[in-house]
Amino acid sequence: MLEAREITVRYGRQAALDRLSFTLEPGRTTGLGGPSGCGKSTLARVLSLMLRPASGTVTVDGRTVRGWRQRAPRELRTRVALVYQQPRLAVDPRLTLAEIIAEPSAAAGRADPDRAAALAAETGLTRDLLTRRPHEVSDGQLQRACVARALSLEPRYLICDEMTTMLDASTQAHLVAVVEAYRERSGAGVLAVSHDDVLLSRWAHRTVRFDRP
Repeated sequence: MLEAREITVRYGRQAALDRLSFTLEPGRTTGLGGPSGCGKSTLARVLSLMLRPASGTVTVDGRTVRGWRQRAPRELRTRVALVYQQPRLAVDPRLTLAEIIAEPSAAAGRADPDRAAALAAETGLTRDLLTRRPHEVSDGQLQRACVARALSLEPRYLICDEMTTMLDASTQAHLVAVVEAYRERSGAGVLAVSHDDVLLSRWAHRTVRFDRP
């Protein structure tokens, strides 16, 4: 399990999270709902090892996290993948879509062009799009590449932080289906963060709601 225990995160004097505990189980999709500013994305960043809390602990399959971001052990970092709300802020604009998808595998010394091509096809990217850079594609096409990138190392836990907010209905449905197919075949745990209660009711096995702090 991916667990946060008694997590506190502060931005100045404001507590974004205050002694919060949360568990993400393998094999299930857990929804996280609530209004903007309630701490959903902050928790997503903590669980993905991208943000060190002021206090509390995070454990990944029983192992306590002691380093964050690049200081976290690679074997823990690669167990958790994050898909951001805004794909243009999450990619290197100099890279092609093919390079974006392959980025984690290349960094881990496990480059696999065939797998990258398969993930591109699964997420709905045609071959002609793979040679383009972010400014040459739509937000939906770029988010497809970001989902493929997140799946490239076969994470044990996938955190989707408002993944579908900027997408049209058909792209949203396709990417949710891709994530769910991955969960079913891999047994991964999925955290679906969204302010859209209707989406969460259709997507998640259970949903936890946050209120404003």
